[in-house]
Amino acid sequence: MPSTTSPDLDRLCTDTIRTLSMDAVQKANSGHPGTPMALAPVGYTLWKGFLRYHPDHPDWPNRDRFVLSAGHASMLLYSLLHLAGVVEIDEHGTPTGQPAISLDDIRQFRQLDSKTPGHPEYRMTTGVETTTGPLGQGCANSVGMAMASHWLGKQFNQAGATLFDYDVYVICGDGDMMEGISSEAASLAGHQKLSNLCWIYDSNTISIEGHTDLAFSEDVAERFRGYGWHTLHVTDANDTAALAEALRTFKRTEDAPTLIVVNSVIGYGAPTKHNTAAAHGEPLGEEEVRLAKKAYGWNENDSFVVPAQAQHWLRDALRERVEEAYAGWEAALARLQSQQPALADQLSRMREGRMPDGWDADPLTFEADTKGVASRAAGGKVLNAFAERIDWLLGGSADLSPSTKTNLTFESAGSFQAGHYHGRNLHFGVREHAMGAIANGLALSYLRPYTSTFLVFSDYMKPPIRLAAIMELPVIFVFTHDSIGVGEDGPTHQPIEHLAQLRATPGLITLRPGDANEVAQAWKLALSQTHRPCALILSRQPLPTLDRSQYASAEGTVRGAYVLADSDGGEAQVILLATGSELSLAVEAYTQLQASGVRARVVSMPSWELFEEQDKTYRDQVLPPHVSARVAIEQAGPLGWDRYVGPAGAKVVMNSFGGSAPLAKLQAKFGFTVENVVKVARAALQNAGGL
Repeated sequence: MPSTTSPDLDRLCTDTIRTLSMDAVQKANSGHPGTPMALAPVGYTLWKGFLRYHPDHPDWPNRDRFVLSAGHASMLLYSLLHLAGVVEIDEHGTPTGQPAISLDDIRQFRQLDSKTPGHPEYRMTTGVETTTGPLGQGCANSVGMAMASHWLGKQFNQAGATLFDYDVYVICGDGDMMEGISSEAASLAGHQKLSNLCWIYDSNTISIEGHTDLAFSEDVAERFRGYGWHTLHVTDANDTAALAEALRTFKRTEDAPTLIVVNSVIGYGAPTKHNTAAAHGEPLGEEEVRLAKKAYGWNENDSFVVPAQAQHWLRDALRERVEEAYAGWEAALARLQSQQPALADQLSRMREGRMPDGWDADPLTFEADTKGVASRAAGGKVLNAFAERIDWLLGGSADLSPSTKTNLTFESAGSFQAGHYHGRNLHFGVREHAMGAIANGLALSYLRPYTSTFLVFSDYMKPPIRLAAIMELPVIFVFTHDSIGVGEDGPTHQPIEHLAQLRATPGLITLRPGDANEVAQAWKLALSQTHRPCALILSRQPLPTLDRSQYASAEGTVRGAYVLADSDGGEAQVILLATGSELSLAVEAYTQLQASGVRARVVSMPSWELFEEQDKTYRDQVLPPHVSARVAIEQAGPLGWDRYVGPAGAKVVMNSFGGSAPLAKLQAKFGFTVENVVKVARAALQNAGGL
């Protein structure tokens, strides 16, 4: 704690957070003032007395992370950032000389292009560690951040020189506790014994529909004890002494994460209707705001007031408490740079998002093979080749690595487990939803994570995939068992609509490579990203490895679509477009069409997004506008293909769920045969007037 203490100033700062929250919500006529008001003493006590955070260096790698999983309480975070005097840094990590959150920014709460959006947005506002709002996501992100702290410590800490040992604090609420993702993440955190993780659970018994008794009556603390957490209880959010003692207990705990249950009253200090209005996303109203300020002893007619005594109290306390730790960290970094420059260079690259020199030199290639290899198996080989060159590439599966082939098999890889935090194989268990969000937390902590499961279970991961795209995190989501090629497993495991869902996500690159060499190019492209997540869609069944001396180079993968095989003796009359396991089917149909005198072209189209980013000249070269006879071939739903085949084109796709049967029988039933593709292509050509 700071050498200078003042209960009166602490209370003044707490009430400043409350009044700023009320005023911002009221001016916006939108938002939730209740939770920031109730948790003002909790947030303030944590920041002033415990959070290792330097206001002048908000990108300090060993800072403690503060995650507001209850993102609807964003004004709590914005007020703390303002009172802490946090300095804004730009995307390059350079201070701008401006405050991260000014009073004018608070006045612009929930307004277009402001730094104070309705929910905290990573990259938009300095000091926001992750985008929160969808409840439970921040909780799961925090598990990834805590895992990263342990991993980074094992990688970079030296005797007498600690570079990473940060803690992660989370404020979460009843909604977070009801969402299943929090349970998944908490279960894994308990198993991993992440003692650097502290969730502060605001138990206020209010949700959107009213009192939580309507739908939520469990003993949360007992549940978390079952997960292996240490649990504490603070019966009054305003009892800052009890909260401080609970936080000290967390700091002393070395064998488990900590849950602090804090009982609060929504809209503390608002005199009448706060328990309903503030909880339901409504401003208090002008009269209620005035009455609340009066209850605090403030001038009830003033708005957006930060008293002079409160302007620097929190900032100075933070500086005083962490200055020595920050100087020690700088000295430890200088020592690393002097004694182990290669390791220091690795840390610099991780912070900047740069890969090791030569990581993509001599990429793995595969010889032509008509029998071929499953793209999941090729993917596993490519992943391991790259992972041996990129020390901070790590990941795992939702209990499926033998099936997804994503286990790192080289000797030094190891497994990340409690007490053995240096491993690079992560074992998420059957927890797809939390897996995605934990990976986001790892990516927010300088690591390059990947996850894997079956494509059909991307349904369980849509929220973290979407948030990775929003936050521009280069997470790699590997999805195998990508079609009815799953065979006997049946419709529950055969994805149909999932490619369309992924392709509809702005900012996400979806790649469905058609043979082993396209897989290698897809992994290379995914790893080269700095601000975009990628979904790699891979097969269970073997795919022929195409002879690239006969067909175009797989390097065309990086352009999203390319001409794999073209017609002999003139311009193509019909174009076959295919992805993934259907690419070899298109090649077989192409061969038959050519032999029968039909000039055909095969376009491999592993990524719609990348193709759309090419200039029009290139797109027209691949898909000449005047060639209207086109056939899309993909073992997935039809949505989206119309833009490429046009009104005269045709689609060999899935228009229903699959079935349980051997693959060959399913292919025949749903039309994925050479004979049917040739038939459809001829019909398309006839409809276009070419026959």
